Parts: sequence; C-alpha cells; structure tokens
Amino acid sequence: MTQRAFLNVDASLTGRRWIGPTAEEDRLAEAMAQQTRLPLALCHTLVRRGVAPQDAAAYLAPSLRDLLPDPLTLRDMGPAAARFLQALKSRETIAVFADYDVDGGTSAALLITWLRAMGHRATLYIPDRIDEGYGPNIPAMEALAATHRLILCVDCGTLSHDPIAAAVAKGADVVVLDHHLGGERLPPALAVVNPNRQDEDGSLAHLCAASVVFLMLVEANRQMRAEGVQGPDLMAMLDLVALATVADVAPLIGVNRALVRQGLKVMARRERVGLRALADVARMDQAPNTHALGFLLGPRVNAGGRIGAADLGARLLCCESEAEAQALAARLDELNTERREIEMRVRDEALAQAEARGLDAPLVWAAGQGWHPGVVGIVASRLKEATNRPAVVIGLEQGMGKGSGRSVSGVDLGASVHRLAAEGLLVKGGGHRMAAGLTVEEGKLEAAMARLSDLLARQGAGAGRPADLKLDGLLMPGAADRALVERLEEAGPFGASSPAPRFAFAAMSVRARRVGETHLRLSFSDGSGPTLEAMAFGAFDGPLGPALMEGGHQRFHLAGRLELNTWNGSTKVQLRLEDAARA
Repeated sequence: MTQRAFLNVDASLTGRRWIGPTAEEDRLAEAMAQQTRLPLALCHTLVRRGVAPQDAAAYLAPSLRDLLPDPLTLRDMGPAAARFLQALKSRETIAVFADYDVDGGTSAALLITWLRAMGHRATLYIPDRIDEGYGPNIPAMEALAATHRLILCVDCGTLSHDPIAAAVAKGADVVVLDHHLGGERLPPALAVVNPNRQDEDGSLAHLCAASVVFLMLVEANRQMRAEGVQGPDLMAMLDLVALATVADVAPLIGVNRALVRQGLKVMARRERVGLRALADVARMDQAPNTHALGFLLGPRVNAGGRIGAADLGARLLCCESEAEAQALAARLDELNTERREIEMRVRDEALAQAEARGLDAPLVWAAGQGWHPGVVGIVASRLKEATNRPAVVIGLEQGMGKGSGRSVSGVDLGASVHRLAAEGLLVKGGGHRMAAGLTVEEGKLEAAMARLSDLLARQGAGAGRPADLKLDGLLMPGAADRALVERLEEAGPFGASSPAPRFAFAAMSVRARRVGETHLRLSFSDGSGPTLEAMAFGAFDGPLGPALMEGGHQRFHLAGRLELNTWNGSTKVQLRLEDAARA
C-alpha cells in the first residue's frame, strides 16, 4: 500500500510528493528518545537511517578504529604494499601518475607526503585533460618507465591495458590504486588494488581512490612496524582523504563517515600549508564541513585540471612553502572564476539543446562544438539536478567528442557507459555508478546516446514524476534552536547516500523578498511563536520563488534543512529551504 503523503502534500510547488516517517518509524523514534534521552528530532533522523537504539551512541561517534577494514581484504594489496616498500628501501625512482581531479590530486599528495616523510622524493605526473585525456597514455608511461623503476597509477589505470603494457615492456613495475569500475580482464600491472574489480565482493565499493591509497599506506606502516620501523602519522593525512571522499561524491556510509568525520577535525587544525592557503582564498570563515569541501575547496583544487595546468591542485596539496602555497592557491582561485564563466556559457547552450530534444527522456544529453572538456562534467551535474535524470554533456572537436555524465540514485551510469565501449559505440568509456567519462566519434554520437538512453531506461531512468522529498519529521519554529542543529550535526557528516535531515514546518505565515537574480530570503512563523529565517538558493530558476513571493496572506508548508548561519560574528539558525506547498 502506498504511504500517505506527509501533510497531505501530493504535489508541492516543485511537483514533488512529500514522504515523512511511517507510523512504525514514529514509534521507534519515540522509543529511542525514551531510552537514550536524545532529542526526538535526532531520533527520527537516526531511525530513518536504520539505526537501532543500542547502536545510536556508536553511530553518533563513528570510530575509525572499529570501522577501518583490514587493507588485505582488497585483492593485490599485499604485493602492492610490499613493492612500494621495496622501492623505498632500495631508493628506487618512483613516479606517481594521477588523475587530474580532486580524488587523483589528493591520492598523489598522500603518497608524496608519506614518501617525503620517509626521506624519499617521488615524481608527480598528471596528464593534461585536453592533450592527453583521462588516465595513462602510452607516450607518458613509456617516458616515465625510462627513468623510474616503479609507477603508481592513482585514481586511474584499471582499464589502461596498452599504456601499462608499454611501461612494463620498458622495464618498470606498475601498481594501480583505483576505484573505477573494472573490466573482465585486468591490465598487466604488478598489482591492481581496486574495490570495484569484478572479482571483489563489493563490500568496499564505496571507497574513493584516496581511501584505497590510504589503506595501502596503513598496510605499509604495518609491514614496517613488523620490522621495527615507525611509519609516518597517517591520522594527520585524513584531511586529504576527507576532501577526496566528499569532492568525489563517494557515499558517506560505513568507514567513509569515520574518515570524513576525522578528516574534518584534522583540517580544522589548519596544519597543511596548501589547504590553509586555499581556505583563505576561498574565504572560509567557519570550521570546515562537507559543504565547504564540496563547494569551496573541491572546485578550486579541480580548476587547474579543468582549464589550467593539470598538476596545480596536487602540487598545492603537498607543497611545503607558505609563499608557494599562497601563489598556487591564488592561481587556482583565478582559474575557478574563469571556469565558472565558461561553465555558465556551456550550461545555457546545453540546457537549450536538451530542452529542444525533450527533458522527459531517460537520458538528458547535449553536445557542442568547442565546448571546453573541463566543464562538461559540471554542466552534466547541473542538467541532472534540473531534470532529475541522468545527463551527459559532450564537447566536440575535429570529429571527436569528449564527454562526462552524471547519474541519479538507482541508475548505474558507469556500467552502461562501459557496456557501450565494449559494444564499439564509444572509443573508450568508464566510471562508476554516479559518474562516467567517454570518448565518442562524432559520427556515432546519435547512435551511442540512443543506446545509452535505452540501457538507462531499463534501470528506471526517467520514469514518472520528480523524486519524492523524504522528510524526517515535523518541527515548530521555536524548537529549531542552535542546540538542536548542533545535535543533528552529530548524525553527520552529510553528503552522498547520507543526506542531511530534512524537516517540515506546517502552515507557516511567510514574508519573502528576492535576493540577487535567482535567490529568495524569507522569514516565517506560525503566528504565535518565534520567527525563523530561511534561504532558498536558485528559487527563481523554478516555480518556488514566484509562488512564495506572490503568496500574499496565504500560508505555506515549508521543507528543508536546518543550518547555522554566521554573519558579522553573529550565529543564527536558518532553514535552507528546498520545497514548499500551499497549506
């Protein structure tokens, strides 16, 4: 039987159905509140995440000691760590070949920082997005193999059969530390450590590449301890793992929660020169949180790989000089501003093209001549958010298209793109459930997108109405105080697969005003208690802003996430408004 809509909202102003706690979840939350003395709103949040009363304390304080898996759970981990240590002991030349995104940059920085602490220098190589494309290529790998005995491929390499074979033929050993979906056969590397290999059980499939690298360093430290040697402090490196996990939109479940939770504490100490400089140029004036990692730091680290020198972000993350860090951070900030301008142009053109093609298809896609390859992934994210459908955006040049895609929950885009490549419709392609990259001949573009749309439709993409809005319960404005928000934060960190708790406020009187071009600020109350402030970003890009502005004396149900907003030294609770419905 279909669950009754929460507050009877079957179609909100944005067309969504509201789903609140079931009667059973209400009962469990009440019982948990009585047993644990935790706030009822927090108990609702925990129950909706499947947490039992006896597990509440452990969930609210996730322990890395308890949750960190044995690194040897992953195939090839033993040989990978052993070969890594052999290179260190023998003072062999080591190269780190990394992807140009945040996950790749942080993975490289982890290895370089660890090796430097052991008195060893490694060569950093990050391919140019436009000239070389994603992952190892034969010329680069042959050049590295000519002067390095060990090449570590991080956040890439699982599908790079020919480039790795070329490096091996030149006499180098190659170790792959990756998380992208593996194929039926592995490249001829000495070790391929990847939780998404087809012969893995999938229990660690949520790890990003930086977490895989971190686990290898845990194993390296363990092997050294067995020989009486103390390794570098890995806990101090968790700021990099947290940044990668959030920026790569890895699910914040299991050990990922503990890694990010601890990493945020490390980052708050501002000990890493590069991240401190980056936080300053990003004007981060609050303690780091997942929003800051995903929307302030991550995009700036990415900016070099998108439209500038590919290695800028990784160099910043592992640099030791204050002056160099400030210069690199300033350059990345400039590139990020430039990236936003390019992105807006491509987004407008892509959205117009997608609308002309139809936004109700299983796949929303667009392709354009000269679209910068560095922004197609971000634009694909924007299309996905606007349509609640998987999206692919492709830049075309000289008869070839390079594109990026983003998926929605429950639809495995990476596997479908990998299948297209196997079928010959793509030059190459791969990724993971929520994101993928591809290269396609322009002449095969229409056929490839039609086939991809068909594969995604079989998984349920594009079916029916906008996704339901899931709410954790009902609150009164007077209950939404700072103490409650701080307690709710204990259920975090929030992000992919672990959304921030959302609450509804019923039948509120609203006063709204427009802020800038597209945003809406409002205050609301039930008429008898305190007034609460709310902010709705991008509200005028859809029906939310106009309806609330023109509501007059009508009352509205409001839904969103509570947060603390600090301005001019004063901290207040506000609602990040996501949806509304007429009461």
